Amino acid sequence: MNWIAILLIALLCVAAFLVIHFLGIKVFLIIAGILIAIMLIAIVVLYILGKRAEKKQAEQQKTMDAMAQTMSMFIIDKKMMKLKDAGLPKIVYESTPKYARGFKMPIVKAKVGPKPMNFICDDKVFRTLLPKQEVKATVSGIYITAAKRIRGPVYQAPEKKKGLFASLKKTKDK
Repeated sequence: MNWIAILLIALLCVAAFLVIHFLGIKVFLIIAGILIAIMLIAIVVLYILGKRAEKKQAEQQKTMDAMAQTMSMFIIDKKMMKLKDAGLPKIVYESTPKYARGFKMPIVKAKVGPKPMNFICDDKVFRTLLPKQEVKATVSGIYITAAKRIRGPVYQAPEKKKGLFASLKKTKDK
């Protein structure tokens, strides 16, 4: 359990004790009831918003699958970059929500035919691509959704090392 969560639980226990001690059990029960009602309302709202987002994502996925086309490309370079620095069309940057403009995204610079282009790549595909290799990729607009190497096996990136607590948890489960 995270130390911040433990600290928050301890603070809640201290606050509950102080409310009971100074204001009485009735006030504590009223405050606890109000907090539980607020949490239940928040959970319902998050559930509804999650369902809407899920429907929207499924619709967008259908559109991407319909627009997908397969093309052969030579990967020149791949980097995690901000959209502003990626060299993508201006309309892509403007249509991206403001909160997402600062995120680093997987960008692939590839040569499609005689023309070099920049693509946004799916995270899973980004890990399997290596620079200076030729791939047959499924592209929807400027988004690479799948890629297969034309010559040689697909590169599998080594798994990242887990932290100390993750390895301890794994040995505890066994």
